[in-house]
Amino acid sequence: MSFALHGVGVSGGIAIGRAHLASHAALEVAHHVVPENQVSNEILRLDTAITAVREELETLHSCVVSGPAAAEYGAFLDLHQMILDDPTLSAAAKTYIAQNQCNAEWAITQQMDVLMAQFEEIEDSYLRERKTDVIQVVERVLKVLLGHPGYIPAPPKRDGDSILVAHDLSPADVIQYKQQSFNAFLTDLGGLTSHTAIVARSLNIPSIVALHHARRLIRDNDILIIDGSQGVAIVDPDEHVLSEYRLRHSQLELEKQKLKRIKTTVAATLDGTTVELHANIELPPDVEQVKENGATGIGLFRSEFLFLNRDSLPDEDEQFEAYRNVARKMRGLPVTIRTFDLGADKNLDPTKRVASNPALGLRAIRLCLAEPQMFHTQLRAILRASHYGQIRILVPMLSSVSEITQTMHFIENAKQSLRGEKIPFDEKIQIGGMIEIPAAALCLDVFMRKLDFLSIGTNDLIQYTLAIDRADDSVAYLYDSLHPAVLRLVAHIIRSANRTGTPVAVCGEIAGDVIFTRLLLGFGLRLFSMHPAQLLTVKREVLRSNMPNIIPLVQKILKADDPEKIHVLLAKLNS
Repeated sequence: MSFALHGVGVSGGIAIGRAHLASHAALEVAHHVVPENQVSNEILRLDTAITAVREELETLHSCVVSGPAAAEYGAFLDLHQMILDDPTLSAAAKTYIAQNQCNAEWAITQQMDVLMAQFEEIEDSYLRERKTDVIQVVERVLKVLLGHPGYIPAPPKRDGDSILVAHDLSPADVIQYKQQSFNAFLTDLGGLTSHTAIVARSLNIPSIVALHHARRLIRDNDILIIDGSQGVAIVDPDEHVLSEYRLRHSQLELEKQKLKRIKTTVAATLDGTTVELHANIELPPDVEQVKENGATGIGLFRSEFLFLNRDSLPDEDEQFEAYRNVARKMRGLPVTIRTFDLGADKNLDPTKRVASNPALGLRAIRLCLAEPQMFHTQLRAILRASHYGQIRILVPMLSSVSEITQTMHFIENAKQSLRGEKIPFDEKIQIGGMIEIPAAALCLDVFMRKLDFLSIGTNDLIQYTLAIDRADDSVAYLYDSLHPAVLRLVAHIIRSANRTGTPVAVCGEIAGDVIFTRLLLGFGLRLFSMHPAQLLTVKREVLRSNMPNIIPLVQKILKADDPEKIHVLLAKLNS
């Protein structure tokens, strides 16, 4: 019988194939009372299992040598290794065995429950999801104790059509599984900010999470259709639906091939208005995808991803090598490095309790200024790398002139320290600011006098303008990129910058959404920065656009107050 499951699409596209069921994540563990003279044997069993899992993780780590997201996978494995060796898990479980005379399986699951309860008290969704890493590590130990090592069994060889269906899926599992053929995956658990979602986007395969019952309802070898863009999985489709999706899949593949033809075409509208299309990256390996899609620069290097999922901060040399690597690979094209935007959903210590409203707390430039040594180290690394390419510094979440003044002071101190050591750097390196707080947008004149360029972070700008926590599912429907206030604020920033000749870019999600391409062109935007995979689609829209036709409709959209009218005008603009 055919049926559909709905979840959260975390990586777009269509995949058609047969289900391969991974082991269920929720293992049933029995409780046994162990005779006193057998307690030491149970502790030894647990020790042996932990050692086996440690060796398994080390083996997986040795497989991570290259390819997209290799550094990210390595960081995930390091996190799992750290959890495994954490005494609050392993040592506490041994103590539990000794005190309660129980079997090793029961002891480690009890300790896991204690840790889970602590994670449940964390209000921030990103940090709360880190509990899945603890669960995944404990599951590996349990598999060994129960005589079933290895979380995901090797699937039968198929012609590249396997679709992985799991209750949950860790990055380490993906590494173990990626040697086999699979072209999509589904999980019961996970969310937009989960590690699973991050891995899915890195692999660029159709993927859906938060399906809740997929692992229970789907049978091994079932035919599946995965629509990652819509977050829909169709199980055992009839021939009519299957034919329709095969056609759609073929059309998408054909479109991808056609788009490659415009890779080297200059991005310009029909009337000759040129546009720069840059890419956003998280880690140095992402540069390969940037070059494959013909970006003319990197508009946003999210440097904080170098700091996450590790037990120590990257030192100056490690950061320098990462920044220099990117600059060299871009061969003189601009590379905009954002200083670390940590805090909120990107916390250095996932075990530490966060503020009740972290999006409004100590994050981004506020954290940089509160941690002067960390900031100084990063600034020195960026400045050193600027000698090897066209690097610019972008400062996130500025809200006041005093923050700009303090930032400039830190940058000058970093420059002075390098001059004293006779280390070369770009003396004229450009400093820009992200406009993502309404206060900055409304005081733009003074910001433009102090900074060399601006970049609009629409994700946070929308969140702060509408007072909507975009990570909160209960109010997510109110997060509206087409709200009249949002459109007028974005247009105001772009037009104000253009009047003074200040370079301005949009690097938020709307920059890569073709629905907004002509609208932003009409606002006066000439520099877009987006995920590399979105670049050619946006370029095609630019090539089809004609500014004399766009501007009158954009003026009407800015004057409209009725959401329905805005949608009608936008549809006309994009027709």
